[in-house]
Amino acid sequence: MKPKVNRRKFLASGGLAGAAIVARHVLGAPAVPPSDKTTLAHIGMGTQGFNELGYLLGEPKIRIVAVCDPNEDSNDYVDWGKHGVRDRIRALLGDPAWREGVAGIPGGREVGRRVVDAYYARERGGEKLKGCAAYADFRELLEKEKDLDAVKIMTPDHLHAAISIAALKKGLHVLVHKPLANRLYEGRLVIETARARNVNTHFLPYNGGEPVRLVQRWIEGGAIGRLREIHNWSNRPLWPQWPSVPADRPPIPKGFDWQLWLGPSLDRPYHPNYTHAVFRGWYEFGGGALADMGHYSLWSVFTLFELGAPASVEAWSSHVCTIEDSVSHPLKNDVSFPAANTVRYRFPAAGNRGAVDLYWYDGGMRPPIPEELEADGRELPPEGLMFVGDEGKILGGFLGQDARIIPEKKMRAYQEKAGAGTGPRPAPGGSWLEAFRGGPPSPGDFRNAGPITEAVNLGAVAIRAGGKLVYDHEGMRITNRPEVNRLFHREYREGWAL
Repeated sequence: MKPKVNRRKFLASGGLAGAAIVARHVLGAPAVPPSDKTTLAHIGMGTQGFNELGYLLGEPKIRIVAVCDPNEDSNDYVDWGKHGVRDRIRALLGDPAWREGVAGIPGGREVGRRVVDAYYARERGGEKLKGCAAYADFRELLEKEKDLDAVKIMTPDHLHAAISIAALKKGLHVLVHKPLANRLYEGRLVIETARARNVNTHFLPYNGGEPVRLVQRWIEGGAIGRLREIHNWSNRPLWPQWPSVPADRPPIPKGFDWQLWLGPSLDRPYHPNYTHAVFRGWYEFGGGALADMGHYSLWSVFTLFELGAPASVEAWSSHVCTIEDSVSHPLKNDVSFPAANTVRYRFPAAGNRGAVDLYWYDGGMRPPIPEELEADGRELPPEGLMFVGDEGKILGGFLGQDARIIPEKKMRAYQEKAGAGTGPRPAPGGSWLEAFRGGPPSPGDFRNAGPITEAVNLGAVAIRAGGKLVYDHEGMRITNRPEVNRLFHREYREGWAL
């Protein structure tokens, strides 16, 4: 009997009789992987994980071989509807009775394992497939799954860097939800590790940014003069914001490994206010509304307008007051994001672009209504993206969709003058799956995510610290308030330092 040869080790050792292996895309032909399927582990089986599981299962070039989550199986997750996750799984499996009679929103590794196995049994019944493995600890998964190609990370934010770096060091391709990390230092370390290991990666918030490409074309054509400001606003947060740590001590649910969920974070008592979809509001575990939504809208803005690193950042935030002994005073809060924030980044001039101010708003905050919009009898939408030049403004939806020069009469005049040369330039091609299978890197490769990753984490620091921060990108430090630099890092529990 021939000994089983690990496919990844075979390639790394220069198999095929020592012949040089050149990706076929380099030779002008489609890349062909060493096996028919790209094997993938899905880490994080919560609401968002199940919302995105279907497209992975339905992709014939992918086989999910393992799932991972510190929670075994429960119905206490959070979603935007009571039956959204359940109904999507029912449709996926073709089983209208799945989880019948079980109330609540499902999640956990055993739920994931059963869904994966049931789907493959139904859709790939003719294939000889090993059952999906389920792990509580991602470290055990990475150690035991010897023939793994890639991981997808769908965990709370504070775990992203630890899992990504561990997987990258194993030589695995990595697909991760936003953010790359919720600490500035960790974000840099993830990108540096990806670069050093020379594996393919993909940051899920990446999009082609066609609406912003159109706006870029208009600005280059002189539609609003020189660009001065960019404003982006979101109606998030859509989760509770607690101004202080919970004081009660509910028991840890059965089947939930609280210590594994904490991961690199220092120990603290369990509380459901930290977990599942509500983790985003805590400085320790999340990145606030800016990390939740800003990656989607601002990636293309940073890329197309070459914003790079800001020279400074400042934030203005809401606060909570309490009454003690009949006296009202602000409640000191260094544990969670405020309910509403405005963040201003200042970018110096670069190339043909002048200096630009970028404003982010969340929690219902928005910029003042432009006079040009009032001229059309309109108001700002609940979420939007606006570009301000010294000769006009462009207003669109949150991602820049449906962009129009305002007022409308100026839009019509520009269209008549510019004619057909007003369309967007094409976005760069390539997909993460083809990159993982030997093709060229995805446009969403981690190495392209440096500016947006740094800006989002720097914004979180400004929100937490308050006031104006002068930033030295090369030194990764605040120069005018050195005491703030501690917020670029986290305090790690023993054995978890990166």
